[in-house]
Amino acid sequence: MTARHDLLSLARGTRATLSLFVKDIGQGLLVVSHNSLALLGLAVVALGLVFVSQADLRQDLEGQALGWLNAREEARAQADGNTLFAVSEPNAVDRATAADPKDLPRQQAAVAMWLSRRYKVAPEPISRLVQEAWVISRKAQLEPTLILAIMAVESSFNPFAQSPVGAQGLMQVMTHVHNDKYEAFGGNLAAFDPITNLRVGVQVLKECIQRAGSLDEGLRFYVGAANLPDDTGYAAKVLELHEQMKSVATGRPVQAKPIRESSPMASATPLASADTDVTASKVALVQ
Repeated sequence: MTARHDLLSLARGTRATLSLFVKDIGQGLLVVSHNSLALLGLAVVALGLVFVSQADLRQDLEGQALGWLNAREEARAQADGNTLFAVSEPNAVDRATAADPKDLPRQQAAVAMWLSRRYKVAPEPISRLVQEAWVISRKAQLEPTLILAIMAVESSFNPFAQSPVGAQGLMQVMTHVHNDKYEAFGGNLAAFDPITNLRVGVQVLKECIQRAGSLDEGLRFYVGAANLPDDTGYAAKVLELHEQMKSVATGRPVQAKPIRESSPMASATPLASADTDVTASKVALVQ
């Protein structure tokens, strides 16, 4: 009996010890877990504070995350055969030289649609050029239809036109001669921006008219024929087209003989007499 009693007592003691041991371990793990979670929470809070207070770090992390997401999206798009996703530019429309003809005043819209039909170009870019011609004409004290007539005769509204002597763009400005005028627009490459070329061309035209003393003679200076016996009918073509557009703008029927359109030629001659002679000679050879 005594041995059995001792065994039972030993078993009960062992169970009590094991129970206490397991309980202590459980409580210890609970405390450790609680402290670990507290430390993790503090770490998260600290990182959050650093993230909020450091704008550069935040932007860098946001940029990296966005780049990663875009890379994944681009890879999926390319796998589906969509090549535009990688080169899409939602703001590209801001670079377009275009306007809705419906948004133009009646006179401007009439001229824009007439030019669009005559020169077989889209009405939207022509509308923007007509709109700009009306704006710049008020500043330069020139008629907008005169400006548009020069563009038509010089380049047929091709903003990338270039003559054999280096006249460039819509108004066929001699870029290398008038490079100082392009400085305000970022440099000579702006010659191929339609609006910039129009503005520079108008300035050159105004200077030519002021120097020559009349519109007819100013047009001879503009085309480089000031020192030549004949401008091959350039001024007459510009003025005839100018009158036609004035009729279109006022709603009158256009009654004039058709104008033989000329290919882009050298215009906007230098205002220095020596350079004018050289350029005029080049134009004569081209013609």
